[in-house]
Amino acid sequence: MITASAKKRENIAEYLLYMWQIEDLIRANDLDIDKIQTNIIDKYEGLTESQRKEMREWYESLIDMMRREDVIKSGHIQLNKNVIIALDDLHRRLLNDSKFASYSAQFYHTLPIIVELRAKAGENKVGEIETCFNALYGILMLRLQGKEISEETKQAAAQISKFLALLSHYYKLDFNNALFKDEES
Repeated sequence: MITASAKKRENIAEYLLYMWQIEDLIRANDLDIDKIQTNIIDKYEGLTESQRKEMREWYESLIDMMRREDVIKSGHIQLNKNVIIALDDLHRRLLNDSKFASYSAQFYHTLPIIVELRAKAGENKVGEIETCFNALYGILMLRLQGKEISEETKQAAAQISKFLALLSHYYKLDFNNALFKDEES
């Protein structure tokens, strides 16, 4: 929770990937707060009792959201969906503003990868931004499992990461009301 809020302020892409991983950790522990206490919270060294309590409450609130929103087996809580919605909105605004030609160029350089990924998704098609996050999350999971990643996939991931890093940079500026500042004068 401390890590999550810091990530959200600094890098929205890292935050979202982190939160998706938290959702999967909760699922891996059967949405059982006592298992999460033992397998996750108790493993953190140097936390005060107050910090442990706060972390437990954070996990409990996420478990509650997952149950209420029926994303127990798969999917994402609305909190995380809202991040995608906000990023999609910013993405559209950036593409429609000629001031951000370098952003558009980076997107169009990434678009063939997105199109290819969406073609492989079959019936599970999502928007361009979520497709990028799904790709990076999938690669993260492969790495955590120690599976081999092809050179082509590494190159695609590097391009997607570059694109999402730029989007995250603009998100941070927008969040701090510094992105379109000179337009408001």
